[in-house]
Amino acid sequence: MNRLEQLALQARYNQWMNDKLYQAAARLPVAALQQDCGAFFGSLFGTLNHIVVADTLWLQRFGQHPAGFTALQPLQAIAAPTSLNGLLFDQLPALAARRQLLDEVIIRLCSELKDSDLDQPLAYHNTRGVAQRKNFHALLLHFFNHQTHHRGQATTLLCQLGEDVGVTDLIVLIDDIPEA
Repeated sequence: MNRLEQLALQARYNQWMNDKLYQAAARLPVAALQQDCGAFFGSLFGTLNHIVVADTLWLQRFGQHPAGFTALQPLQAIAAPTSLNGLLFDQLPALAARRQLLDEVIIRLCSELKDSDLDQPLAYHNTRGVAQRKNFHALLLHFFNHQTHHRGQATTLLCQLGEDVGVTDLIVLIDDIPEA
């Protein structure tokens, strides 16, 4: 499996897992979604919101890549979040709709990538305004790792709130290889 195939797999996993999380979250009462559980971002809703905030910031940064990915154009109309924990929406359906948009953009971005794009450096400013210049492939790996990290927290919070997300392992999406 080459780098592009790995990234496409991560994009599919991201979409699959987010769908599972949001379906489970939708079964909870609003009070449970908002309940402060002592997580990094307080509640389950705060955790799901943070993932959307961070994905938005990263995807908008990726829009500065010299390749000019057309998949990222829908994000030009979205204001950049100003805080990693600032709530973008106050209701789960609106947050879920943004999540679905982001997941579609991520899928399209990964299908648009060329291997040579991955070795390009990406210049951007972090949330503190500090200029950065890093390998684009490494940033994409960080992007997917960050999502997985916080989805693990969300899965734990859902479990604590009585909702089972079901199977979460990436291996479910890896195709079997028939014997030769």
